[in-house]
Amino acid sequence: QVQLVESGGGLVRPGGSLRLSCVASGLSFSIYHMGWYRQAPGKERELVATIAWRGTTNYADFVKGRFTISRDKAKNTVYLQMNSLKPEDTAGYYCNAKHPVSSADFWGQGTQVTASS
Repeated sequence: QVQLVESGGGLVRPGGSLRLSCVASGLSFSIYHMGWYRQAPGKERELVATIAWRGTTNYADFVKGRFTISRDKAKNTVYLQMNSLKPEDTAGYYCNAKHPVSSADFWGQGTQVTASS
């Protein structure tokens, strides 16, 4: 069974930092594209960052220069380092795994990030 389990969310002051983790199991992690998405109440889910199986990364414009996505294939884990957090970053953050051939994808349960004073 495929499982994606996110952790690392929490409450921080604007300008603070968090590192999110997503541990994958039940899939061939090294060949999947991975990504982070977020969804705030009343809004659509939006892409934050992706990392392809060979390591290439892409970021939404609103996080460039602040967030960094990375992966550790030995640990089956993808990370999202979040710096200079803003109130508008407040959302549930979800881990995604997508097969590069079949496009089958999987989602984690999410972890809440709140940047508030």
